Amino acid sequence: MVLISLQILYVLVNIIKKNVIFGFINDKNLKIMLTLKQIDYALAVAKNLHFKKAADECFISPSAMSNAITELEVQLGVKIFERSNKKVIVTNLGQEILSKAKKIKLEVQNIHELVQHNSGNLNRSISIGIIPTISPYFLPIILPKLQKEFSNLKLKVEEAQSQILTNKVKEGDLDMAILALPYDVQDLHSFKFWEEDFFWVSHRKNKNAGKSEVSASELEHSELMLLEDGHCLKDHILDACNISSSSQYSLKASSLNTLIQLVKGEMGTTLVPKMALKELVGNKKDLSVSHLNEPGPHREIALITRSNYAGMESVKLLLNFFKKSLKEFNKD
Repeated sequence: MVLISLQILYVLVNIIKKNVIFGFINDKNLKIMLTLKQIDYALAVAKNLHFKKAADECFISPSAMSNAITELEVQLGVKIFERSNKKVIVTNLGQEILSKAKKIKLEVQNIHELVQHNSGNLNRSISIGIIPTISPYFLPIILPKLQKEFSNLKLKVEEAQSQILTNKVKEGDLDMAILALPYDVQDLHSFKFWEEDFFWVSHRKNKNAGKSEVSASELEHSELMLLEDGHCLKDHILDACNISSSSQYSLKASSLNTLIQLVKGEMGTTLVPKMALKELVGNKKDLSVSHLNEPGPHREIALITRSNYAGMESVKLLLNFFKKSLKEFNKD
């Protein structure tokens, strides 16, 4: 029975690849035929609110995109977009149509993924997002081993901040994402696979340098340098140290590497997660590292995905692989 069901799904997927047609009857008893390609094009225009950008995203010409949307609107008998030379606006009815179109696209992806994931192995294509305060330190740990253990896996990695990644997972543009918690993932499912503490990095000339442990009360807020707004690591540090978000800091940067260079230049101090210590500090003799002696873990790392994601077997495989790889890394 299971074999027959899978065979049926396989046939459906092949039909989908050939641009399956959805048909329904309108009020005038005329059958309207919608294709997945039309849905993709309409969603691209709604996302970019620009026909040329949408066309580039779909690898077609702007004129082909314009004609496809016009044809779709004629078929439906309604306007999805208001267009002018300056801007594109989604109509009220268009928003309702596109909302249903997104659901159709996600369900089609689920059918495709269900068949691909049934093998019980990572032998398919997976798209995964990862935040900038994790990717430079996490990827070098897991990628070499991942390629060796799952040679048939085609991994597409996208780096962006948490809000962008959660939206892309919800919309089906990404299969999953790696974030640092706590963070509001809304109705997405999160699976924690690692936790870690923060370490205070200072110049060796700092009065508190050389200590193995340092408490939040010992930190000079005027010297503390953090990432700019939008990075969840900043919020996690403020929470761990019980510092108000309205406090003033000496400097804000867009990357941990920049902060470390500023510490080397005696511009101030900073806090970094354990995973990043080896890469950022290494054997730099002019820097001092102290564990932040505050209740932990200071942050947790999790894999997030949609609740109805068809590739949960792949999620389990990845979670186990990530845990194993990080444990081995921390033994070194």
